[in-house]
Amino acid sequence: MSASDLAALAEATPGATSVTLAVLRDGHSQVFCHGHQSRTGPPTTADTVYEMGSITKTFTALLLAELTARGDIDPRAPLNSYLPRELRLHGPGADRVAPLHLATHTSGLPALPPGLLRKALPHLLTNPYLPYTDEDLARSVHHTRLTHPPGTHFGYSNYGAALLGRAMAHTTATPYPRLLDERVCQPLGLPATHCRSDSPQAVGYNTGRPMPPWQCPALPAAGALRSTANDLLRYLHAHIEPDNSPLPAALCTVQEAQLRLPRSSGQICLIWYRNQVKNQPVITHAGATRGFTTFIGFAPHTKTAIAALANTNATRAAGFLRQAYNILHTGM
Repeated sequence: MSASDLAALAEATPGATSVTLAVLRDGHSQVFCHGHQSRTGPPTTADTVYEMGSITKTFTALLLAELTARGDIDPRAPLNSYLPRELRLHGPGADRVAPLHLATHTSGLPALPPGLLRKALPHLLTNPYLPYTDEDLARSVHHTRLTHPPGTHFGYSNYGAALLGRAMAHTTATPYPRLLDERVCQPLGLPATHCRSDSPQAVGYNTGRPMPPWQCPALPAAGALRSTANDLLRYLHAHIEPDNSPLPAALCTVQEAQLRLPRSSGQICLIWYRNQVKNQPVITHAGATRGFTTFIGFAPHTKTAIAALANTNATRAAGFLRQAYNILHTGM
């Protein structure tokens, strides 16, 4: 893993002005930076803030594991017992949905809340979750019916991750962004990891157009986080050496395989995906917003990890994600 890998990532990411590769190997970390935080902005550094998109969900899973370790939540108990009345699920099978189902995408919830796309249309190409409010979420829950019995099928769901965050927030009487900061980010030493859309960050681009900062006020646990290469290295290092971290039990729990994915040799842990490479487990997740594409992954047995970050949308960055996987696999 070297500057040449960064060059390959940048080449695979047309439209990005900022690309970062953070590497952890043999106890040593390096951050390689390319470009500028916008077309006219300052140079990219290891502290440049990128939108994380669905990598947020790995933090949500770690928060669930930590609340479980503290005895605040039973991941197999009915989800409705942790939700406020207006967000409780109804209909056949709803009383059997548990937090664990949400963290393994087996709840039977659809990918998105009913009605979200209609509300998103005016902002669909820039910030689709922005106009969707807490009141909209409550209406969506009222109209939600499960697509299959809980625990029987895998179906990736932003909706499920968002409701998991709401359940944890309600149970602890603490808003998700603050709860995540107090229980995960502060203990792990991640000062630049947060959900704030009004703080300095790189500018995201979609087919060359600058995007406004990503916002999902009603669904933060599914994709609202921002972070930096330096913070992600600390985050990944904690997963590789959980016993040397403040959250050892939770960090081990999120890496445990829960089920095999359909039509695949891969498995899902708590949110994370787990595959075998060179006869060793590799655990990964990717993320995207309208203006950013991100990837993190680690191989626990070889203590190797990378974070790859770019400020352009996923459609333009498909080669970027393939390159990021290859860098991790060949570096093991």
